[in-house]
Amino acid sequence: MKEAHFKDNFWNTEITSTGGYDSIIQHLNDGKKTCKEIEDFIKARAAIEEKYGKDLLNLSKRVCGQSEVNSLKRSLDVFKLQVENVGVAHMHLAQTLREEVKKMEEFRERQKDARKKVELHMEAFHKQKSTQFKKTMETKKTYEQKCRDKEEAEQTMNRNTNTSNAKQQEKLYQKSQQTKAAAEEADRMYSHNVSLLEKICEDWQKEHVRACEVFESQEVERKNFLRNMVWTHLNQLSQQCVTSDELYEEVRKSLEQCSIQKDIEYFIDLRRTGDKPPAPVPYENFYNTQRTPAAVRPGLSAGRRGPLPNPTNVQSDGIYSTVDDPEYSLIQ
Repeated sequence: MKEAHFKDNFWNTEITSTGGYDSIIQHLNDGKKTCKEIEDFIKARAAIEEKYGKDLLNLSKRVCGQSEVNSLKRSLDVFKLQVENVGVAHMHLAQTLREEVKKMEEFRERQKDARKKVELHMEAFHKQKSTQFKKTMETKKTYEQKCRDKEEAEQTMNRNTNTSNAKQQEKLYQKSQQTKAAAEEADRMYSHNVSLLEKICEDWQKEHVRACEVFESQEVERKNFLRNMVWTHLNQLSQQCVTSDELYEEVRKSLEQCSIQKDIEYFIDLRRTGDKPPAPVPYENFYNTQRTPAAVRPGLSAGRRGPLPNPTNVQSDGIYSTVDDPEYSLIQ
């Protein structure tokens, strides 16, 4: 199947019409708009990645498991470190995306400059063609009017051949010759302008073909550039996911090495206070642990006599003997 091309499908039957050319230009403008939209889209994504990276960096500085000990503490430290590394990776991704945006800007400017040269050249041809066509139509109108004047003068002269005198005949003849000369001059000018218009149209058609080829080449280049750019953009996002997963894998490996039992033992060795519980609190009988001193007799001076002697536990002394039975109580 034959491939379709711009140069074969954007002509107009009307000589002054630029509809086909205008359709191509409109399409190229739409393409330029698409480039700007994608450029802004990736630029916005870069801003999101940068903000996300900064937020992760700030998050990694927050306290997380500071009071934890041993292997779990090491895992949490690795966790914070890898969150920081993921944040840095997103910051790098933001910079990479901005570099892609810069490439897009340069591409748009390069195509813009190339298009401008062709468009200026084509505008000049369109103006020249339109001006010459207008001039040709004006000379054609003049030519047709001069031909009608010539025919009218000849018909008038022929009608008055037998009715007019010689002087009148001469006058009609001179007028006929004048109109004939004017018609011939108009015919020459008209023919010249038609030839000139034909030459201009030939040059314009050649330039139109070249312009269509340039524009089609630009369109192919633009579509290929955008396709590759979006493809690269997605690869960069995928690579970011891979990088993040590799960093998180380091955390998972650290968590696999985490031993709950060892952490328990480490805490015990670090903070142990003893292996014996407190002894039970015994019951202490008030009367077994405390003796009430004998009351001083009223009227006697304590200064004149010393303290009472402790009773002697004599086997034969029933009055001062103590009771060995612990269940014994003075209160009966």
